[in-house]
Amino acid sequence: MGLLDSLLAVSLGVRPLLSSIPIVASWALPAPSSKTIEHDVSFDLTTPHPPRKTYKRALPPPKPVHLPLEVVLSIIELACYDNATADESLLKQCALVCRAWSAPAQRLLFSQATLRNKVACDAFCGAINRSTEHGRVLGDAVTRLRVVIDHNQPFGISQYAFAKTVATCPNLYELNLSLHGCRAPGQDVIGAPDMARMYCSAPSFDGETLALLRDGPMITALEVNNWSENQTSVTQLLDVWPSLKALSMSGTPPQPPSPLVVPFPCSLEEVRMNFQKSPSADFVNWLLHNSVDSLRILELDREPSIHLLQHLTSTHGASLRSLSLPLCSTTEQVAAVQRCEQLKELRVEHPVTSPKLFKAIPQGVQHIALGLSRSSHLQALVETVRSSEWLTDLSVILYDGGDQHPLLPVLKMACARQGVELRIMRDIQLFRSAMVSFIKILLLSHF
Repeated sequence: MGLLDSLLAVSLGVRPLLSSIPIVASWALPAPSSKTIEHDVSFDLTTPHPPRKTYKRALPPPKPVHLPLEVVLSIIELACYDNATADESLLKQCALVCRAWSAPAQRLLFSQATLRNKVACDAFCGAINRSTEHGRVLGDAVTRLRVVIDHNQPFGISQYAFAKTVATCPNLYELNLSLHGCRAPGQDVIGAPDMARMYCSAPSFDGETLALLRDGPMITALEVNNWSENQTSVTQLLDVWPSLKALSMSGTPPQPPSPLVVPFPCSLEEVRMNFQKSPSADFVNWLLHNSVDSLRILELDREPSIHLLQHLTSTHGASLRSLSLPLCSTTEQVAAVQRCEQLKELRVEHPVTSPKLFKAIPQGVQHIALGLSRSSHLQALVETVRSSEWLTDLSVILYDGGDQHPLLPVLKMACARQGVELRIMRDIQLFRSAMVSFIKILLLSHF
């Protein structure tokens, strides 16, 4: 490379890499002829090269986040449960979300089951078949079971199928059983009121059924709705489970076993009665003989005879923490409430309540639940709210004109000043379910 070439390269700012490219002066090139094909090979050394295209490597899809099982269960329970009532439709949808959600949702779905006919019973028993691992998992998840035995149905659940189903659920602790009788062909009363259906006969439980039930789980809560004229079915079931702590009975009042040699062995903590007529004193004494010191909750959904109410409060008043009466309007009823000196919760649904009741409420009552109509006596309740040192909650179910009561704003102001939480409801079913939840929470906080 000559001196001229070097100077030219330096003046043009050519990088050392280009110094090896020979540069020929234009005067040294021969003149193009007319037949010569011209090619423009010139380039601008000062223009930078266009940027090279870069291709980003595709990132792999994110790995799924596996939530702990406890978190998944909490999410499903919060979404699907309201006052311990499961939303079955939503639970079924949760079971289809993904594989991680399927098993927990199915277990929650099977934790509470309702069987009303043979088809439903057969399908349920097939799902909890203990010969398969999945069936054992679902069977172990069942904790609450509701069964309807209706002898008037052509495809009803038999006694043996009922007992076999119960025996397949080892962790069952709460059983709800409805019994319906049967009439002769052509004399059925499907759709008739419950009082009419109670005159239907129903067979007692046979020995094979009772033996299967005894070999099954030791349940702690039993609810029997006996809509037949059979008075021995309930006592037969009571003899099966000496592990009972909570008992609810409605319909036909049962008879105690004969002869009365041994009283009912359970120490019951919760009893609810909703009989069409008051049960006999012999049955009550037999049932609650060993529950003098253990009975905490007593619910009487129908007005009992004054003799029965006096007997119950005199015998169990010292241990009662929650008392529910349909009505409290007489001096005798008020005196019965006054005997329950350790009460924490009192519920009276009827809006006609004696004003003497609020003056006689035992000290220590934290929750009062009552009905309210336009004619209810509220002044005594307002004074109780203002003066009580223990009251923390007040629940009101509104009947006709209750929201127009002239003293209702005064009651609201008294509750606000005393720090008493006031709940006003219009749905009786919601009111009752809320009371059940409140009672259990209240008792758990004290025992």
